[in-house]
Amino acid sequence: MLALPLILVACAKPAPAPPREGAPDGAVRVVMPEGETMPVAATPAGETPRAAWDVAADGLSARHGFSGTAPQVSVLCRSGMLVVTRHAAAPLGAQALFALVGSKGILRLPVDATPLGPGRGYIWQGTLPASDPRAEVLAGAWTGTLPGAGMIKAEASSGLRDLVTRCRGAAPTAAPEPVTAEQVSE
Repeated sequence: MLALPLILVACAKPAPAPPREGAPDGAVRVVMPEGETMPVAATPAGETPRAAWDVAADGLSARHGFSGTAPQVSVLCRSGMLVVTRHAAAPLGAQALFALVGSKGILRLPVDATPLGPGRGYIWQGTLPASDPRAEVLAGAWTGTLPGAGMIKAEASSGLRDLVTRCRGAAPTAAPEPVTAEQVSE
């Protein structure tokens, strides 16, 4: 008679693990999705593949990575702002500095864990006005480091330099005027 309760206890589900400190209720770990890959370029026999920049046809975005793989970093121009994305998994709610040290200067870009979409995880992303003199570091070769995401080396690219220049020209010339209460009621 005593054996029956012991058997039932042995078959019971284990208690769920306690939630991680600071994690939201119901948080779930997910696998990072397979992203869009870089264009495939042939590597001559005997040579080591190298990461390179791929600039979009419109000249307003660029991706850096190895041929046939997901990009390591991307830069996008949005209304005079440079959106820099480090394509590496980021913990929920995390913030860090993406340190870029290059031939044209040093940039410590604040980045945040940015959601990829429902259940798809988070990556690092930060913004910088294209008119900021520190953006000049993107015009030359640089090394970027981010805690937990490793180091990448990016070669100078005329396409990326042109993207930054074009983005400076896309910046709004004046801030929009605030809307008054009278304008709202009209």
